[in-house]
Amino acid sequence: MDQGLHLFPYQVNALVEAVSEVPEGIEMIEAPKIWEKSKGKGITVAILDTGCDETHPDLSERIIGGRNFTNDDNGNPDVYTDYNGHGTHVAGTIAAIQNDKGVIGVAPEASLLILKVLDKNGSGQYDWIINGINYAVEQKVDIISMSLGGSEDVPELHRAIQNAVANQILVVCAAGNEGDGQDSSDEWAYPGSYNEVISVGAINLQRRSSEFSNSNNEVDLVAPGEEILSTFLNGKYAKLSGTSMATPHVSGALALIKEIANKNFERNLTEPELYAQLIKRTIPLGNSPKLEGNGLLYLTTVDYLSDLFNQKLSAQLLKI
Repeated sequence: MDQGLHLFPYQVNALVEAVSEVPEGIEMIEAPKIWEKSKGKGITVAILDTGCDETHPDLSERIIGGRNFTNDDNGNPDVYTDYNGHGTHVAGTIAAIQNDKGVIGVAPEASLLILKVLDKNGSGQYDWIINGINYAVEQKVDIISMSLGGSEDVPELHRAIQNAVANQILVVCAAGNEGDGQDSSDEWAYPGSYNEVISVGAINLQRRSSEFSNSNNEVDLVAPGEEILSTFLNGKYAKLSGTSMATPHVSGALALIKEIANKNFERNLTEPELYAQLIKRTIPLGNSPKLEGNGLLYLTTVDYLSDLFNQKLSAQLLKI
C-alpha cells in the first residue's frame, strides 16, 4: 500500500545532555506511588514507531529484541535503529530503567519489543504497520503502543488491530494532533479513532487540555503530553510535545496495572477486564468527554476510593 501513516506532528521543546530526575508527567499520573506493588516486570510492550536507540543507557537493559519493517538500512529486518528520535522518546516514557540517573519510565521493569514501522522521516506504509502489528501478535506481547496515525480508514489496518485485541492484547494509540481546542468539532485519525483501541488525548503539565489534541467520541482518556522529558538519540534527553507523548504514559501504566491485576486475581485478565481496570484509574478534569474521555490517568484513584470507603465505613460503625 502507498505511504499513508506518519508521526503526528510533534514539537521538540528542548534537547538536554544529562538529567537525573523523575519526569513531571510520570509524577502527575502517580506512577511512583505504585512501584512498591509493580514496576511492570514480566509484561512486554511492543512499540511500533521509528525504532529505538538500543544503546541508550536508560533503555538497553529493557529491550528484548526488535524488527525493522521499513526501507531504512536497505530493509534489513535485524536493524531497528532510530534515526528520528521519536521512538526512543516513547520508549523512555514507557520503561526507562531506575538507575538514579537520567530519567525513569512509568514501568521501569517492563520489557520492550522494538518494531520499526516508520522510517527516518517518520513516515510509513500501511503494510509496514500491519506487518508490525501481526508480528507483535505472533510474539504474544501484552501491549501494543502506537504513537502514529493517518487520516485514512484502511480496512486491513482495522482488521489487524481487531485480531490483536481478539488475542487479548491491549492496543494503545495516540488520538492525534489536529485538534483546535474545541469540543464542537471532531478530528479523526486512524488507528486512534477505532473503537477497539485505547485512544489517548493530551493535557499539559497544568492539567489543561492541549489545544492540539484531537476531540471526538472515541477518546478514552488523557495523559501528560506537553514538554515531556524522556530519552533521545545518542544517549541524550529531550522535551517533546504531542499526543505521541501522552500515549506511552498509558502504555506503561497498563504494564503496571496488568502485573498487579494478574497477582490479585491469580489469573490473566482479558483485554476488556484490563481496560476496565484502566478506566477505574482516571479522574475527570471538567472538560468535554470528547476532549478528555473518562479523564486523566491517575494510578492511585482506586486506592484513594478504597481508603475513602473504609473511612466512611469506620465512621458508620462508630455511630452504631
